[in-house]
Amino acid sequence: MAENEEKEQKAKVKIPSRAKSFRKSEEARIRHKARRNMIFTMEKKLRAAVAAKDETLAKDLLSKQYAVLDKAVKNGTFKKNKASRKKSRLALLMKSLKAAEAKAE
Repeated sequence: MAENEEKEQKAKVKIPSRAKSFRKSEEARIRHKARRNMIFTMEKKLRAAVAAKDETLAKDLLSKQYAVLDKAVKNGTFKKNKASRKKSRLALLMKSLKAAEAKAE
């Protein structure tokens, strides 16, 4: 079945420049998808750490998350505003963790 799809792709792309453009956009799509998945996985780990009230792990994960989001913007995976929005929401999440700890004391 994959062979059939591959033949269709080759049949569609006859112009060399179009073939290269298609190839490059497909490579970028795969690269961006991998980076997005990594970011979403890191976010899940951070949310789990906050739910478990593990502040040291959460702080460490938050700084790594910020770095990865900035790199994703630099490489074109995310737009600048989307990364800023994610960082803001994660900061609010950390703030809620600190507020919960202060309230518990």
